Amino acid sequence: MSLISTLARLEAVSTGRAQPTATVRHRHLSDRPLVFVPLTTAGEAGAPLGALVGTDRDAPHLLVVPQPRDRDLRFAFLAELADLVLPYVDTYAADVEAAERNETDPETGKRVKVEVELCANAPQVIVPSRAGIDFVRLLGRSMRFRRTAEQDPEAPYPAPPRVPLLGRWLTHFGERARVPGSSLLLAMTDVLARHWATGQSTLEDQHLGALLAWIDPPDGATGAEAALRAELARDAQGQLLCPAAGPATDPAFDNKLLAPAIERYDRARTALAAAEDGLEADDRLGDLTAAEREIRALVESRTRPTWDAVWRGLDLLRALPEAARAEERWTRDRWSFTGHRDRVLAGEPPQPRRDDAVTAANKLAAREREQARLEAQEALDDPLVMAGRRLAGEAFAGEVTEVVMAYSEGKRPSPRPLVTVRTDDRPQLGERTKVFRSLGEKPQSAEFVGYGEAPGEDGALIVLRVLDKMGRGKEPEEGSVPEKGDLVCFTLFEHEQRGGAKLPDPEQTPWTHGGPPGEQVSEAADPMTEEDVL
Repeated sequence: MSLISTLARLEAVSTGRAQPTATVRHRHLSDRPLVFVPLTTAGEAGAPLGALVGTDRDAPHLLVVPQPRDRDLRFAFLAELADLVLPYVDTYAADVEAAERNETDPETGKRVKVEVELCANAPQVIVPSRAGIDFVRLLGRSMRFRRTAEQDPEAPYPAPPRVPLLGRWLTHFGERARVPGSSLLLAMTDVLARHWATGQSTLEDQHLGALLAWIDPPDGATGAEAALRAELARDAQGQLLCPAAGPATDPAFDNKLLAPAIERYDRARTALAAAEDGLEADDRLGDLTAAEREIRALVESRTRPTWDAVWRGLDLLRALPEAARAEERWTRDRWSFTGHRDRVLAGEPPQPRRDDAVTAANKLAAREREQARLEAQEALDDPLVMAGRRLAGEAFAGEVTEVVMAYSEGKRPSPRPLVTVRTDDRPQLGERTKVFRSLGEKPQSAEFVGYGEAPGEDGALIVLRVLDKMGRGKEPEEGSVPEKGDLVCFTLFEHEQRGGAKLPDPEQTPWTHGGPPGEQVSEAADPMTEEDVL
C-alpha cells in the first residue's frame, strides 16, 4: 500500500467517509454491461442456487435451481444461462471494423502490416465481488468440457451445444480478468476500491454493501456506522437486512428459510411422482409449483439487493471522467475478444485444463508487463496517483530554471541540452539514471547529470541531459526541449514496457517442460472428473 493510500484511509476514518484515491476512472465501462449476480449452495463448492443476470437495470432475469443436488436441474440452469449470455456476446461478435496488425511473413521472416477484422466493441460482464470472478471461472471449467449428444451419443448427461460454448467464453473472461487493466470481466468491489479508500480493511472492502456505505453513507450516519449495519444488521427473523450474494449464502438464511423450502419442494415432487390419477396429479403439481415459487422468491430476496448495489456502484463510477489511456487498454480487450471469437469460429478445441510450459510462461510475462504498463499509465493519467509515485521517490515535478544548449561528440553532433529543474520532491536518482516525460505519443528520455547549487533557496536543483525526441536536425525541433519557466514532470519508471525474450515453440521445449524435441508428449484428452461436474 502506498503512502498516499494510507493517508487516504486515515482520513476516511477521521471524516467517516471514503476518500478518493483517483481523480479519473481507470477502467472502461460499457454503455450496456451484462451484470451477473450468482448465488451458490452452501456445502458444495460451485453448486449454483440461482442468479440474476441481464443488461436492464429494472428487469433482471432470475434463474433458480430449486434442488441444487439434482443434476438435471443444474444443467437446465446452465442452459438458461447460455440462452441469456450468448446472444449478448454475439451482438458484439458480428460488428467488426478494419484494423492493421503486425505479423511475421512466413517467407521472409520479416514483420509486415496486414489488414484484419477487429470487433468494433466487446462485451463486458460485471459481478459483485472477486468471489464472483472465481465462480465465473469455475463455471467455465465445468461447462467447456461437457459432451454433447453429437460428440458422444452415449454420454450419460448430454449437454446442448450452447452449454460448452458458454463455458469457453466464461473461461476466456475469467482468464482475461487476471490481466491487469482488463475490463472484460470486472468485480465491482475491486473497481470501487481502486478509486476510493475506506476506513476498513481490504478484506472488508469485498463486501459490496459495506464498501458503498463508506463511499456514499446515508444522511446522518458515518461510513463506519453504515458499513456495520450493512454487514450485521438483522430483522426480527434473524435475517440480514442487507444480504450479500457472496456468492455464498448466510447460514441463518440456509437453515431457517432455504432448507425448509427445499424440503417442501422435495416432498411435493415425490408426491407428484406417486400420484395415481389425473386429479391427484393436478393437486400435487399445484403444490410443486407453489414450492418452486417460494424458492424463487427466496433467491430473488437474496440477490436483488446486490443487483441494485452493483448498479449503484456503476452510477458512482460513471460520475468520474474516463482516464485518457483507458480506451487503449479497452482496445487490447477488443483484440483479445476478437481472437477468441476467431478461434471458436475456426472450430478449435476448448482451452486445456492446464497450460503447457511455454504458454504458461508467456501468460505470466504478459501479466507482469501489463501490470507495469497499468501502473505507469494510471500515474500519467491521474495527478493524484502521480503524487503517490512522487512521494515514493519514483517521480518528481518542478519548474525549469535554466536550459543550456549542448551537443554530443562525434562526426555529426546531436543536440543534448542540459535542463535544470527546481523541485521539492526527493527522487531516488543515481549516477546516469534515466528519467522520462510525456511528449506526444512516445515519452522523451533524459539522463541525470547531477545536482545544482541553490544557496538560500528551497528545493533542489536537478540537472538533466535530454537524449531524444528532438528531431534529426542540428537544432532541436520546436517544443521538444523544455523552456525556462515551464512546469515539467519526470518519472523514473518507463512509460512503455518492453517485450521479453522470445520463448521456444512448445514442441521445441526440453523434456523437463514437455519434450524432448520432436516428440509430442501430452496427457490424455481431459478425462471427466468430479470437479468438472457442478
